[in-house]
Amino acid sequence: MKKINHLKELDAYYKQRKNIVSLVEVPEMQFLMIDGTKGPNENPDYTDSVGALYKIAYTLKFMVKKGEMAIDYKVMPLEGLWWADNMANFNLNNRDNWKWTAMILQPDFISQEMFAKAHRQAKKKSDNPKLEFVRLESFTEGLSMQIFHQGPYGEMERNSIEKLHKKIEEEGFQLTGKHHEIYLNSPGRTAPENLKTIIRQPMKK
Repeated sequence: MKKINHLKELDAYYKQRKNIVSLVEVPEMQFLMIDGTKGPNENPDYTDSVGALYKIAYTLKFMVKKGEMAIDYKVMPLEGLWWADNMANFNLNNRDNWKWTAMILQPDFISQEMFAKAHRQAKKKSDNPKLEFVRLESFTEGLSMQIFHQGPYGEMERNSIEKLHKKIEEEGFQLTGKHHEIYLNSPGRTAPENLKTIIRQPMKK
């Protein structure tokens, strides 16, 4: 059986050295995606949405592993795009105007037909209302800079975010697109001080 570890194959985008801001050109990739509003804390819509993503992600994984393709791959970490309609009002102090897309990277051999089949299977086994809104979609982020953050989310990320934005401006770029976070471990199984996150920001000249 063929085994794939996308974390290793895509390490330029999913590994980040501490205390370094890296420039990356992120290619087109496909993700399971679902959209929502407001901050993640004490937000049942966000919790259900993440649960729906993982339900379909693992359904696809085992469908591929046990099917004709016979490929075993690791489910990738949760990611989030965060923004506000007016990015000047996007800040850590007021999350009521936040919008988000939660997503999980999928192998490029996952087709819309495979997704539809996994979607049907997941809905038979779960009554999660957010399953209906999960989609498989391509996403191209392009030129970006990213930084590693260890520790709690939210306010504790401020220094890392400011360092990232400062570096982008010093290099003569402008921020564009959406604030992007890649959660390398789970807050449900990890102490807050040990949480590991890649923070990515698209940019342009």
